[in-house]
Amino acid sequence: MTDRNSEIETFLDSAGWGGSTVALLAKDASYRVYHRVARDGDRAVLMDAPPDLEDVRPFLDIAGQLRRFGYSVPAILAENVPAGLLLLEDFGDRTFTRILAAPDETRWDEEALYSLAVDLLADLHERAPSVGFDAPPYDGGRLVEEADRMLRWYAPLVLGDLVPEADAAAYRAAWQAAVPAMTWGPNTLVLRDFHVDNLMILEGRDGLARCGLLDFQDALSGSPAYDLVSLLQDARRDLAPGLEARMLERYRARRDVADWDAFLRAYHALGAQRAIKILGQFGRQQGFFGRTAYMAHIPRCWAHIERDLARAELHGVIAWLDRAMPAAMRAVPDPESRLPDSVSPQIKR
Repeated sequence: MTDRNSEIETFLDSAGWGGSTVALLAKDASYRVYHRVARDGDRAVLMDAPPDLEDVRPFLDIAGQLRRFGYSVPAILAENVPAGLLLLEDFGDRTFTRILAAPDETRWDEEALYSLAVDLLADLHERAPSVGFDAPPYDGGRLVEEADRMLRWYAPLVLGDLVPEADAAAYRAAWQAAVPAMTWGPNTLVLRDFHVDNLMILEGRDGLARCGLLDFQDALSGSPAYDLVSLLQDARRDLAPGLEARMLERYRARRDVADWDAFLRAYHALGAQRAIKILGQFGRQQGFFGRTAYMAHIPRCWAHIERDLARAELHGVIAWLDRAMPAAMRAVPDPESRLPDSVSPQIKR
């Protein structure tokens, strides 16, 4: 038994779950690992977040804030913060993603699922000033750093070399000029990974509480457009034709947005920023760890980037890409391509 397994066993014993079966449930793109814990018909979820690599305190903090809004987040059944171990309520297996893939699903179609998620976002953004929230800022520095991940982790895989520093500086300057568009409007709580993989249907609950929320520990304070574009421009799946436009109108009908044109510009600017960041994240997975499955989504990311840059009129970024990464370079990297040792895999927090 490894030291970590022993630590987990001790934790479960202290939480009253000794003797449970523990089975791998999921891994995410971070260092967190989730296990399903079962005993005598009861189930829970164990979050294993190695404390030298992850911090569970933001999860606990944001969970408490979302609970204050009345939303469904997993209850905390037991915690050992120094050890990076949490025992959570088990929401089951009905993620939006699995429901959308189920051939025999009749109750929840794509329109109904996305409508529920959009209604939750509209409610959150409308009530945030009165309910209150606290999270680090999603400011220009962070937004530009995220966009820079494409240069560090994706571009070298397709260009065959690192981007020269002078070109990299021009790229960052172009994104810096886009910061006013990306930070437009009053701040709200931004969950950041708000998409169908992290949303669940909880039968037996009413209203917005039917929507279970996962993977919100990286929440920040920023533009309300971010989570909406995260939902409606998914890097991993295409929405039915016209659904994005209908959901934007649904959101608008439920919000008092002072300047809808400015909101849409923020939506598209953040859509481009998010998709270009995801290119970097996918490149990191291949370039350091040899994980190439994500690369199937590269064409969809580029389609989002090109459309969003044009609609947000981010001419500086468009010009840089046309010069340094023309259409032929906007490609799926060779699966054997790796990043050089001089590039760091560290994600800035």
